[in-house]
Amino acid sequence: MRSTETIETVVLVDAENNVIGTAAKRDVHHSSTPLHRGFSVFIFDSLGRLLLQQRAYSKRTWPGVWSNSCCGHPALGESSEAAAARRLDYELGLTRIDLTPVLPNFRYRAEKDGVVENEICPVFVGLTDDQPVANLEEVEATRWVDWIEFVASLEDPATDISPWAILEVRELLASDVFNELYRSRTTGRAAV
Repeated sequence: MRSTETIETVVLVDAENNVIGTAAKRDVHHSSTPLHRGFSVFIFDSLGRLLLQQRAYSKRTWPGVWSNSCCGHPALGESSEAAAARRLDYELGLTRIDLTPVLPNFRYRAEKDGVVENEICPVFVGLTDDQPVANLEEVEATRWVDWIEFVASLEDPATDISPWAILEVRELLASDVFNELYRSRTTGRAAV
């Protein structure tokens, strides 16, 4: 059973990730979005495939764009890992996934159509062979993709993948923690 999504705020932070306040999620993303906390999740299956999600067309930021498995914002006092587990359940119906923080200090800024994302965004990796059940308020579609082919596709400038996912993939590929995790938990080929 999916948890009901009730948290509607984001945590505003300074450059050192100290809390300086909160803001309504619906109001925070605009042309001068303040720095805030987020998270990203990359879910793989035992074959080494990556779960992608297409963001719902109703989303304010990057509607209809394909991205990594799940993204979101922790609430005030909520750990990024707990927030990631909450959103995996809410958006994709996926539960009981062991998440490993691979890029705990990832930070990015991206802009599209006058809307800015500006986050300190830890990146988690998890493994499941369960099939997602998309919450259509959040997710337009999902698909499993071969990791190696997905990485290669990012070299094409026409690829319509969220900019944060592209940046995160580049850092994951350079991470010894990620490469060991991928090799040890999947039957897929080497991480690249």
